[in-house]
Amino acid sequence: MIDKYLVLREWDLSKVPSPAFVLHSDLLAHNLEIIDRVRHQAGVEIIVALKANATWHIFPELKAHSDGATASSLAEARLVKEFMGINAHTYAPVYTDDEIEEILECSSHITFNSLNQFDRFGAQALLRGISCGLRINPEYSPVETDLYNPCVAGSRLGVRKEQLKELPAGIEGLHFHVLCESRPNHLRLALEAVEKHFGHLLPQIKWLNMGGGHLMTHKDYDCEELIEVLNAFRARHPYLRLILEPGSAFTWRTGYLVSTVEDIIQSGGANTAMLDVSFACHMPD
Repeated sequence: MIDKYLVLREWDLSKVPSPAFVLHSDLLAHNLEIIDRVRHQAGVEIIVALKANATWHIFPELKAHSDGATASSLAEARLVKEFMGINAHTYAPVYTDDEIEEILECSSHITFNSLNQFDRFGAQALLRGISCGLRINPEYSPVETDLYNPCVAGSRLGVRKEQLKELPAGIEGLHFHVLCESRPNHLRLALEAVEKHFGHLLPQIKWLNMGGGHLMTHKDYDCEELIEVLNAFRARHPYLRLILEPGSAFTWRTGYLVSTVEDIIQSGGANTAMLDVSFACHMPD
């Protein structure tokens, strides 16, 4: 486990323990400028998804350039409350009896994956004054691999249109998450699908959460197009709070994983460098 965090203004390898994640503050500041621009010019709320980065040492900076944070587990909800000082927008595919009380203590918004889950836990959330939402399946996603496509036939994620003819009392928001490192046109198509299948419900809710996957800090991402898509949708539905919850976009290309070659194995004509990091634990981050 890597448990050391450094703040370096200049790259100096001699100051870095190995292994370590190193985040470059200037690169982070650049990303936050882009996110602020989208927030302000599109009139939307952008909240931090901890799934992509839970480095609490930079939570004060993230908090200053976002509208909150989203959690997908009890541990993440605790992190938001304890280290960001706010309650989370929480979504998990399933909540359980042994965790729901603490999750609600850490949440300002909670999204339920099914009508069954809302029937089971919604009253507890409403009694606490928490804004409740439902995850919907708009039946569109640009994700090509079925294993990761949340809208594939038989998906367990979200309520389909035939299951939601009307909103249950107490539901204030809808939530969809269908993108992954996607581009603005993918969001445009997703919003068209939402309007097609759930448009009759939009005047009845207060907020629409568009999930994550908006990689707006990628060098090839067209933020102007994103702002255009969001402003056009907001013009059609001016009564809605629009929420995006990117994860990777906040810290995309802002740092390094430093490691050390501890040994070189020569075997069968191949040279293998033995590092002090784990591909399983560290490389996905």
